[in-house]
Amino acid sequence: MSLLAPFAEDPADSRTYLLNNATAHRYRSAVTESVTRISAKIAGTARPFTGISVDGLTPTVAGVDLDTPLHDPAAALDELEEVYLRDAVYFHHPRYLAHLNCPVVIPALVGEAVLSAVNSSLDTWDQSAGGTLIERRLIDWTADRIGLGEQADGIFTSGGSQSNLQAMLLARDEACRREPTGDDSPAGARLTDVLPRLRILTSECGHFSIRKAATLLGMGAEAVIAVPVDADKRMRAADLADELARCRREGLIPMAVVATAGTTDFGSIDPLPEIAELCDRYGAWLHVDAAYGCGLLVSRRRELLNGIERADSVTVDYHKSFFQPVSSSAILVRDRATLRHVTYHADYLNPRRMAERRIPNQVDKSIQTTRRFDALKLWLTLRIMGARSVGELFDEVIDRAADAWKLLHDDPRFDVVVEPRLSTLVFRYLPGTDPDPELADRVNLHAREALFASGDAIVAGTKVDGRHYLKFTLLNPETTLDDIATVLDLIAEHAGSFLAEQPRPALSAR
Repeated sequence: MSLLAPFAEDPADSRTYLLNNATAHRYRSAVTESVTRISAKIAGTARPFTGISVDGLTPTVAGVDLDTPLHDPAAALDELEEVYLRDAVYFHHPRYLAHLNCPVVIPALVGEAVLSAVNSSLDTWDQSAGGTLIERRLIDWTADRIGLGEQADGIFTSGGSQSNLQAMLLARDEACRREPTGDDSPAGARLTDVLPRLRILTSECGHFSIRKAATLLGMGAEAVIAVPVDADKRMRAADLADELARCRREGLIPMAVVATAGTTDFGSIDPLPEIAELCDRYGAWLHVDAAYGCGLLVSRRRELLNGIERADSVTVDYHKSFFQPVSSSAILVRDRATLRHVTYHADYLNPRRMAERRIPNQVDKSIQTTRRFDALKLWLTLRIMGARSVGELFDEVIDRAADAWKLLHDDPRFDVVVEPRLSTLVFRYLPGTDPDPELADRVNLHAREALFASGDAIVAGTKVDGRHYLKFTLLNPETTLDDIATVLDLIAEHAGSFLAEQPRPALSAR
């Protein structure tokens, strides 16, 4: 018998679906039923994906009549199996090796269940109370791990792109504040006067969200200067120095330098101490995008982040290397006063008198208003399993990536680009002795698509010097070296099948 039978008592009464003191038993049975089904689904997942195509799944979803409710949670869950669960991409599977999607820890899922049911909104104290204090404590904890100092602060965000956007907004407005004006205005130069001269400098391997942020902030993507990288895909400090000097000569304002601690493709970490020195010399805001590499804060490899403590702002994504469910991210700043650039007071929500009374309204430092209590997931993770255990999981995937690099490096079928510092590997299949780069591109594109369509494994793709490469992103400690070797064999098998179907070149006449 279904645990969800209580919902059938009076489906016409809409109030029976609200969670309150009268319906708590229905909530309990519904969640128990859904958790039972999901746990069975995860336990029985044999591969990361079914391989279904867009055309194959679209009619199933389109065929659902959203204007005709089922009035039966069990039936709705049965339907959900057909439209979602059966064909979902399961990140917990050890042969999911594509993007920066981590398996999640159980304590965080407990937090997810609690925060969804209570449904706190973290914009004002009178909507969240203890939630506000928990989020603030976690910001302080993270800032302390980074080493930002006693004046540090921050806010949870929806992800790295939003964190980077807020960092660039703060850097932009700080650059305007510092720019001298003819009338010596204490507020600094007007944004409209300064905007065309502002520049952001970042690695050519940096995240695309920096260009998107420049566009959203009215500067345009052309305001972002891509600094060349070395053979290990790290920003060249000497080239950064040259670009900063050029900006000064040409009357441009280097409002920010974005250093990356864990690039998306290569996991490379820019030389943070050298970059910090240059930012000090030229008066540029230093932002460190550690969305990926933030797991090093609790790792035995913490020294890889040396220099991050000198940043003006830092992006962290707990939903990458802290094994948290999406979303869980934060922007940290060295000087809490800089958050005033996103502070606006609304009489109905956070009137100025509340700040004067030191009532902690988180909306005062966020570009969002309504926000989920995502901090609770990290709180319960730290309270149940601890930071050391999180770090051990991240160290394990880094160790696995190092072993996988050796495997790839010694395999004549593949060319691997750089030895990883974190847990990504960029490589490509070599089609025999044929040096044709166009053929190699087609082979690797085909191998990735064929592997995805099979559902046996999922790998990512990217470009290096204009050529198509494959990418492993390892974030699952359950992924073994045998799993990786098997996926490499599958790639080679799909590549070989593609090559066998290619027409042979005609032999030249003697």
